[in-house]
Amino acid sequence: MDTAARRRELRQRLAERRRALTPPQRMGAAQGLRRSLEHLPEYHTDQRIAGYWACDGELPLNLVIPPLATRGQQFLLPLIGQDNLLRFAPWAAGDAVQPNRFGIPEPVAPYEWFAPFQLDLVLVPLLGFDRRGNRIGYGGGYYDRSFAFLRDQLRPTEPLLVGIAYEFQELPQIEPESWDVTLDFIATDHELIDCRADATGEAST
Repeated sequence: MDTAARRRELRQRLAERRRALTPPQRMGAAQGLRRSLEHLPEYHTDQRIAGYWACDGELPLNLVIPPLATRGQQFLLPLIGQDNLLRFAPWAAGDAVQPNRFGIPEPVAPYEWFAPFQLDLVLVPLLGFDRRGNRIGYGGGYYDRSFAFLRDQLRPTEPLLVGIAYEFQELPQIEPESWDVTLDFIATDHELIDCRADATGEAST
């Protein structure tokens, strides 16, 4: 099986397992995710934090977002531009959203938006990951294209890329493609993984 076919098979298998979770399992995972992110100093201090609107079984951010507002931090959601690059618009609970061409809710008529390089921290959705920060996404390449500038920079830098996943989405090893942008951390419902430290054999939190 070639790499592309292997990735398609993994995407399907992991997506099916994620969709099969019950509401209580998702809520428990959301609580675990918040505990994991609390070990990341930047989650408490960075000003512009981008995330996602959980769809199709993704690990929900509903317990991660509220503390940001109380600390005066800004939460943003992605917008897909006509150039197939991501931009990020501020969003707060109660703000209107509308589905994009993939059915994913986006802010309606945002008053401002930011380019990827203007962000401080990005919570990145994914289907599979390994402990070296390699990620299997959804196949559209939006995050890899939008954050391609990070491949030429000494990491970690801003924005910090933190993959969000259930523990069962971990894979032993992912062979990266030339266009893949690696993650700095992975936050799961059980732990915070420092991908740089893990590559040198150090322990995760």
